Amino acid sequence: MKFAGIRALISGGASGLGRAVATQVIGAGGAAVLFDLNPEQGAAAAIELGARAHFIAGDVTDESSIEAATALSRERLGGIDLAVNCAGIGPAARLIGRSGPMSAAFFRRMIEINLVGTLLCSKAAALLMQRNEPSADGERGVIVMTASIAAFDGQIGQVAYSASKGGIAAMTLPMARELASSGIRVLTIAPGIFMTPMLAGLPEAAQSSLSEQVPFPSRLGRPEEYAALVAHIVENSMLNGETIRLDGALRMAPR
Repeated sequence: MKFAGIRALISGGASGLGRAVATQVIGAGGAAVLFDLNPEQGAAAAIELGARAHFIAGDVTDESSIEAATALSRERLGGIDLAVNCAGIGPAARLIGRSGPMSAAFFRRMIEINLVGTLLCSKAAALLMQRNEPSADGERGVIVMTASIAAFDGQIGQVAYSASKGGIAAMTLPMARELASSGIRVLTIAPGIFMTPMLAGLPEAAQSSLSEQVPFPSRLGRPEEYAALVAHIVENSMLNGETIRLDGALRMAPR
């Protein structure tokens, strides 16, 4: 599948990794629907990206919101060829912390947004992609999900986060196998430490400390590098059913 001119639905598209993907899509002559919880950021991003970018506010845990996003994608783009799941949260909490044990509500919220939200968006995207005319080799679309290296190297305080991201990695292969008959590929990217809005708010000393942990290049990842991998995934049809670490050879220490 060609990345140039692609039609994309991007959850979490108003900022960070999702915004970088939207920029890459628009820059390659494509069109994108940005689906995000933040209406101010989303509307501003769509205006900045231009006429081929469209924003809709919504919650990835709410199926009616997702249905509205796919309906907008049909209306404005005529369908989608690419769905990228970037919406998520990442607060830390110890299982047994100084203020007491982790609440069930905290754990459930992490799973609901990161894992269930990714599943719901991917399911809706696959349903829409099945309407596409297949390419010469039978391809109808690509779904990209976002895990984290915490799925494999979770640190102290990341029990809930690692569980949510590990679930995404675990469902990649079975989802790819199931959707293969529809000509839809499924990949997951597991980023390391990236310069997202959350990390950008840290003091410079903290950012430098995190950068030094990355073997090479010894810096924080750039959102455009995530977007570049999405573009490569789209164009390389033999990539399917895999979780790809994007981390500069980083393996996280326990804390």
